[in-house]
Amino acid sequence: MSKKNRRKFSPEFKAKVGLEALKGIEPIHSIAAKYEVHPVQVSQWKKELLERLPGVFATKAPPSISQAADHEARLYQKIGQLEVELDWLKKKSAQLNG
Repeated sequence: MSKKNRRKFSPEFKAKVGLEALKGIEPIHSIAAKYEVHPVQVSQWKKELLERLPGVFATKAPPSISQAADHEARLYQKIGQLEVELDWLKKKSAQLNG
């Protein structure tokens, strides 16, 4: 008895097929034939896409790389400023005590 291996699809492929089904330009069976998957599978991916879509807008998008780099640069600048102030205070404290 031969055992058939299950096909595994990448998330990108599922999203592509689900989005095409969601657009509704072509019928599900046509999309399934084009991508060589079962029409029920296409319908499931479409349904999952519809269910998860509101979650995309529910959370705030992560900051872009340039925004994160700017924020990091400001933090390093602040650290440097605080270190200089601390060194100055230590020096003045030593002068007053000695």
